[in-house]
Formats: sequence, structure tokens, C-alpha cells
Amino acid sequence: MKIGELARLSGLNASRIRFYEVQGLIPQVERLPNGYRRYPPQVLQTLKIIQCAQQAGFSLDELKLLLPDRVTGAFDHAELVASLGRKVEQIEAMQLHLAQSKAQLLGLIENIQARPEGMACDANAERVLASLKH
Repeated sequence: MKIGELARLSGLNASRIRFYEVQGLIPQVERLPNGYRRYPPQVLQTLKIIQCAQQAGFSLDELKLLLPDRVTGAFDHAELVASLGRKVEQIEAMQLHLAQSKAQLLGLIENIQARPEGMACDANAERVLASLKH
């Protein structure tokens, strides 16, 4: 299929597809005599894998480990499972960090809203900042 059709079916623009080709995420294809690239149907599946993995937070280098081998077309089962497991661990660590950050922000909001009656905003800011130093 031509790059325009591949772009339409994948939801990616042609420049992104060419970028993935240059990065080695999809196979480089020969140009036809008229200059058009002709992509095999399997590239669409690979592009969908790339999109899904990027949405899960995989970098392009990490993605290269997830994709099938260029020569055999086979997945490295052990590396695939290990890469996915590492990403789950990273997501869990990020969730913990985000939960801690959220708790700190909620505590800060609560502290700001607990401004003593009649206290000016700048004095309240100093009070809150002083409490953060401890």
C-alpha cells in the first residue's frame, strides 16, 4: 500500500511514518519506479503496536525491543515480557510519586484555606511557607 493509504488507515501522518522508517521501527521499503513507497500490509500492524506502546509511555528505544525481529519477523518472548514488566514497574513508581505529590498539594491547599480569620493573605502566605520549612 502507498504511504497515503497507510497514513489514513493508521491515523498517522506520512511524515511520522517516514520518521519511524528512518528510526528503524518499521522496515525501509523500496521505492517503485514512479518514486512511490509501497508498504507491506504488516506495517499497519506494526504502526498500531507503536502507537499503543507510545501511549503506554514507551520510548522509541524501548519500542525497538518490543517489535518483531527484522529478519525472522518473530518476537523475542522473554525480552517482550521483561520490557512490559519493567514498564509496569515504572508506571507503579510514577503512580506512587503522583499520589505523594497529590497528598502534599492537598495538604498545602488545606493549610492555605485554614487562614486565621482576619489574617492578611501575605501574612498567611508567610505562615504557610514557615510550616513547609519544618
